[in-house]
Amino acid sequence: MQAVRSKDTSPELSVRKLLHSSGYRYRLHRRDLPGCPDLVFAGPRKVIFVHGCFWHGHSCKRGARTPKSNSDYWISKIQRNRTRDRRTRRRLRDAGWAVLTIWECQIKDTESLMKRVDGFLVAG
Repeated sequence: MQAVRSKDTSPELSVRKLLHSSGYRYRLHRRDLPGCPDLVFAGPRKVIFVHGCFWHGHSCKRGARTPKSNSDYWISKIQRNRTRDRRTRRRLRDAGWAVLTIWECQIKDTESLMKRVDGFLVAG
């Protein structure tokens, strides 16, 4: 677990590179916001989280698998992560921030991802 990073993960770096090359500018990991969002667009008050499917319990094939060893621990751990994510999104929305979550499995389809991000950032 010590080797698992919370910042600058491969999925996050892919999203950052794609957005930067499309002309978007953002701040990283603002610690004064709940959950320390991966990407912060302060002007329009919008944040993006880039989540790993396994670690945050996504419903895709990779996120839905359960490890064979120590499964009780992992099921509990992932459930706590999901609960924390819901609480963080609620706190951000209550503070007036719009929240978008990008899952690791969605990054491969860059065209669809950019449409989704553009829609999120451009929408009032």
